[in-house]
Amino acid sequence: MTKADDQKPLDRNGPEFRWSAALKCPHCRDEVPNLVEDFASGDYICGDCGLVLDYIIDTRPEWRTFTNDERGDDPSRVGNAANPFLVGTHLDTVIVQRDGRSYELARDLNHTQNSNRTHERTLAQRHDHNLVQAYKEITTLCESYDMPRSTIAITKQLYKRAEKENLLQGKNNKAIIGVCIFIARRRDNASLTFKDICALTKVNRKEIARTFKFLKSKWDMDTGTTSSNDLITRFCANLNLDQDTRRIADILAQRAKDMDNISGKNPVSIASACIYLSSHLLGCGCNPKAISDIAGVNETTIRATYKILHANCKGLLTPDIFASTPKANEDNLPIPSPPKGGRPKGGTLQQG
Repeated sequence: MTKADDQKPLDRNGPEFRWSAALKCPHCRDEVPNLVEDFASGDYICGDCGLVLDYIIDTRPEWRTFTNDERGDDPSRVGNAANPFLVGTHLDTVIVQRDGRSYELARDLNHTQNSNRTHERTLAQRHDHNLVQAYKEITTLCESYDMPRSTIAITKQLYKRAEKENLLQGKNNKAIIGVCIFIARRRDNASLTFKDICALTKVNRKEIARTFKFLKSKWDMDTGTTSSNDLITRFCANLNLDQDTRRIADILAQRAKDMDNISGKNPVSIASACIYLSSHLLGCGCNPKAISDIAGVNETTIRATYKILHANCKGLLTPDIFASTPKANEDNLPIPSPPKGGRPKGGTLQQG
């Protein structure tokens, strides 16, 4: 656009005027009116004569204060966020009292409503207080084991469900929390044993197992099973074993699942025996007592499971294991000792 075009007066029949609304004061009739926007009253006012010309539609946010102290500096368009783990939405309804024939009716309704609300609020506060205390304990226990937030949230949901279905009556509260953590970790595809839950909650194993069976029967849910492969990584990390030992133990545990004489054993026992076999295969020779302290399995159980694995070495130790790990040597495996007090068939006891 040239300078001459800038000085050219606008055509009142042009699109600039046809597609826009011109607001003028009918008294002053100025081409450029002195308009004042009064947001307090919501009016357009002529600044020269004070005539109200139009209404204002305010599109700005309606910032208000929803804190308990109205004088506080906390502008917000909404109230506090609803807590999905607590009962109720914490919303109230107030019946407005105005002058006229409806005043007495509104007053009576408010009186009745306030009486019921006070009783319900007292029960809700007591109920929420118990839940908040349980949630604090769940958060403390989970954070002590560096569990993710997803596990904490699932645990709280499970505990709230147990409380809602009145499953807490007559039960150890710490046992309920421990079982909820156990189920939540399984849902997160992570592994925990009853020994870990016992160490976490200071509740004995029998109580944890009884509570787990109770909740599982009531909820009729598939809580999944703990795989020996899920435990091997954690056990090897606690035993400071190298990556080759972990990898071979994981292969052995995967192949042991297909063995008929070991498939029904505890996954913790299988994982411990596979670690014992793998460490001796590579010449590390991990002590059964050290594995027992980490896994929470008796040394006798580890040796008995290892005896089954040793008897099936031909199917477990395939050539690919020796090819990928040159230091693996089957001669390093200890020969399982016979049971205490046993003797070969046909033999006689020598008297010394």
